[in-house]
Amino acid sequence: MLFAMALLILFGFIAGAATAVSPCILPVLPVALAAGATGGRRRPIGIVAGLVASFTFATVALVYAIDAFGLPDELLRNLAILVLLLFGISLLVPALSSRIEASVSRFTGRFQPERSADGFWSGTLVGVSLGFVYAPCAGPILAGVITVSAAQPFTAGRLAVALAYALGSALVLYLLMLGGRRLTVPLSKRLPQLQAGMGAVMIVFALVMVGDYDLRFQNAIADDLPAFVVNPTRELESTTAAREALADLRRADVSAEGEKIANGAAAQQERESSGSGPPVESDLPKFGAAPDFTGTQQWFNTPGNRALSLDRLKGRVVLVDFWTYSCINCIRTQPYLKAWDERYRSDGLTIVGVHTPEFPFERSAANVEDAIKRAGIGYPVAQDNDFATWDAYANRYWPAEYFIDADGQVRYAHFGEGDYDEKEKVIRELLAEAGRDPGRGGSGADGVTASRRITTPESYLGSARADRFVNGTIIDGVHDYGRLRSPPPDHLSFGGKWRISPDFAVADGGELGLEFGARRVFLVLGSPDRPRKVRVLLDGRPIAGPMAGADVANGSVTVDDEQLYSLVEMPEAGRHQLTLIPDKGIEAYAFTFG
Repeated sequence: MLFAMALLILFGFIAGAATAVSPCILPVLPVALAAGATGGRRRPIGIVAGLVASFTFATVALVYAIDAFGLPDELLRNLAILVLLLFGISLLVPALSSRIEASVSRFTGRFQPERSADGFWSGTLVGVSLGFVYAPCAGPILAGVITVSAAQPFTAGRLAVALAYALGSALVLYLLMLGGRRLTVPLSKRLPQLQAGMGAVMIVFALVMVGDYDLRFQNAIADDLPAFVVNPTRELESTTAAREALADLRRADVSAEGEKIANGAAAQQERESSGSGPPVESDLPKFGAAPDFTGTQQWFNTPGNRALSLDRLKGRVVLVDFWTYSCINCIRTQPYLKAWDERYRSDGLTIVGVHTPEFPFERSAANVEDAIKRAGIGYPVAQDNDFATWDAYANRYWPAEYFIDADGQVRYAHFGEGDYDEKEKVIRELLAEAGRDPGRGGSGADGVTASRRITTPESYLGSARADRFVNGTIIDGVHDYGRLRSPPPDHLSFGGKWRISPDFAVADGGELGLEFGARRVFLVLGSPDRPRKVRVLLDGRPIAGPMAGADVANGSVTVDDEQLYSLVEMPEAGRHQLTLIPDKGIEAYAFTFG
C-alpha cells in the first residue's frame, strides 16, 4: 500500500510537470508571467505558493464544500476572474498598488521577520486565483485518487498526490517566470510603464475569461495539435504501473473479509471463463463470511422501512444485488430478480438490492423510491450512498450478485448480465442444502438481453471519464466547440456551447453527435426545475417508427426525472449516426447500449 501511494505521488509530480507544458497552461501562463515580472524578487515564489495551495484546495476540499452547500460549478472561475481584474487595475494605478501592497504587508507582518516590500504575499494572492483557473487541468491520475464524489472518504494520501501534482506544475511555472524576469531586466528603468503594461495584460485576460474565449482558444488549438502535445501525460497515466497503483489504493478501503470474497469470486470467474462452468452443489466453495449491510441510509420494502441484518436473516438463503437505477445492465437483470423473489421467497430466499449510486442524483432517496416503484421491485432495497457495503464486499461492478447460504457464507458471485439459468440453479442448490424444498418447477424468468453485435462501449460525457471525443481532451468549464463534426465509428462529438462538469455535460445551445454500433441506445439525462426536450436525429433525420426508443415521441424525448431514457430501439443491430439537439439546461451523463 505504501509503495503504491509513493508511486502515485511520483507519477502525480511528473504528470503535473508535463501538464505545465501542455495547452492547458495557456490560460494561466500570460498572467503568471505578467505578475511574476513585476514587484519584488520573491513575488514568483509567492505566485507558485498560492497556486499550489489553491490548486490543492480546489481539487480536494472544495469537492466536499460544493457538494455539501450546493454551490455553482462556476464559483471558482468567477472568483479567479475577480481577483485578476482587481490586481490588473491596481497595477494600472500605482497609488492603488502601493496601498494594497502596504495593506497586505501590515496584515502579514506578524508572519515575516522583515517588512520588506518583496511582493511575496501579493504574489500569493495572484497565485491563489491562478490555482482555481488551473484546477480543470488535473488528469486521470489525480481524478482517480482525488474524489469526484463527496461520498468517498478524504485521506492524507489523496491530499499528497494532489499536492505533488501541483508542485510539479508549479516548479515548471516558476522556471518560466524566472526566464520572463530575466527578459524584462533591461526594462527595469521603465518600471511604471512595465507595471502598467502587465496590469493591462491581467485585465484583458480577465475579460477574455468572462467571455470564455480562453477556453475556446484552447479547444481550437487542441483540435489541430498532435495528441502527445495536447495531453502529454496520457501515456504515463495509462501505464500498467499507474493502473496497478490506483487499484491498490482503492483496495485500501476494503476489509480482509471483503478481500477474501473478491479473491474467491475472481477464482470462480476464471474457472467459468476457462469452460469449467459453474460449480455443482458439492463444489460450491465458501468464499468467506458475508459482510453485513453497513453504512446504509434509507431502506425500502421492509417492515417500517427498518434496516435488515444478516443475523436476522440467518437460516435463509440471501442474494445481495448491487445496482444503481440508471444502469441499463442493472435494469435488464430486474425481471429475473423479481421472478426469483416471487418464486422462491416463501421457500427461504431473500433478495436484498443494495443501491450504490454512480451519479450524484442517484443519492436522492426520493429518486431511488420512484425508480423502485417504476420497476415494480418488491424485495428489500437499501441505499449505500457512502459505498460502505460496496467496499465491505470489495465490489467493483454494476450489477453484481452475491449468493449467501443459510449459514452466512458467500458461496457464489456473478458480475454483469447473463447466466440466469446458472444463477437460478445456485439458488435452488443453496435452498436444498439448507433443508428447504424449492419444488420441481423453475421461475420461468425472462427478460430483454443485450445484442451480441454491440461494438460501442459505454460512453461518459462528464470530464472525469470522457473518452473518444473528436474534440480532444474534455475539461471542466464552459466551452464553445463550434460546428458539430461527424465522429468516426464509436466516437462522440460536442458541437456548440456546453458546460462541462466531472459527472455530466449541460447543454447551453449545443449539439451532441455519436457514431454507434448497436441495436438500442440509452442516455442518462436530467432536467432541473422543469421538463425540457431533446430532439433525436438518426442518420440526419428525425427518428420515427420502429427505430424510435420507448421514450421518444414525435422525434423528441421529454426529460423531467433524472433517469435513463431509451432513444433508439431498432429491429436489429447496425451502425448509425445519432445527433441530439437538447434544450438549454439539459444535463447529459452517459450513453449505454443494448
